[in-house]
Amino acid sequence: MGIRVIQPGALTTVQDLGRFGYQQYGVPVAGAMDPRSLKLANLLLGNAPGEAALEITVLGPELVFDETNYIALTGGDLGAVLDGKPLPRYRAVRAEAGQTLRFAGLKSGCRAYLAFAGGPDIPPVMGSRSTYMKAGIGGYQGRKLEAGDGLKFRDPQPDLPFPERRRIGTDFIPQKLYELHVIPGPQDDHFTEEGLKTFFSEVYTVGAESDRMGCRLEGPAIEHKHGADIISDGIAFGAVQVPSSGKPIIMAADRQTTGGYAKIATVISADFRFLGQLRAGDKVHFILVTVEEAQTLMRMEQNRFDMIEAFLSRDT
Repeated sequence: MGIRVIQPGALTTVQDLGRFGYQQYGVPVAGAMDPRSLKLANLLLGNAPGEAALEITVLGPELVFDETNYIALTGGDLGAVLDGKPLPRYRAVRAEAGQTLRFAGLKSGCRAYLAFAGGPDIPPVMGSRSTYMKAGIGGYQGRKLEAGDGLKFRDPQPDLPFPERRRIGTDFIPQKLYELHVIPGPQDDHFTEEGLKTFFSEVYTVGAESDRMGCRLEGPAIEHKHGADIISDGIAFGAVQVPSSGKPIIMAADRQTTGGYAKIATVISADFRFLGQLRAGDKVHFILVTVEEAQTLMRMEQNRFDMIEAFLSRDT
């Protein structure tokens, strides 16, 4: 066995970049809430960027290693300690058989990503190892990890080449106010001028009921022209639904495939790395951009990622 779960934490699941191509059959994409942190954890270990890893939410698990392997931890800071010593984030670390990984408590962000060299030995379902808990699909038996569970490594690398070079600066930096760039629509014409002004001028607070399905925001109500309901249509990661309450909901990884509330805007892909780290009490402000500006920001994001990938793969 690669690792054994002593305590599962609040919510620890196996996730990769998601299950695409099945939404027409009602199967949600699922996948990592913070795709960038997942990809960086894998790159640090020489894995494919979309390899599955553990997504750890708020309160981390206690894990015992039965097999030596290299690991990497990215994303939010949940106070990870390996055999009582702080585990550095954003670098490859050798975890010896018999060592215990614990998480002392949340310091920043919301989700951490723990990757294993060679990946976890989890069978893909519909092309993905991601867990979708509501339907019991994928991951570890379709559910979150529980005490007594065990995961094997698919291709462990106890002698990973050039481990001292496999490190980067901390990529996720918490902010007092998260500015999320959005493009308008697809139903922004369902809102009054005052409603649109409210959405783009006010600061919203992340609510306690937020989860992998959606980030619920508290703040001034957004005014519809003729009610919130529309004929149901597809929902993208980052779509901002506004139900009849007027309180926006940012749809996330476990979003339903279709929905019947008007969507005022959509968070751009380049900002998913912030969206996936929002926790209750965080402040959010929306900034309007054009599709062309969103594409430019995504190219910049991809260029930064490519530079990191090139840095980590040199001479390896």
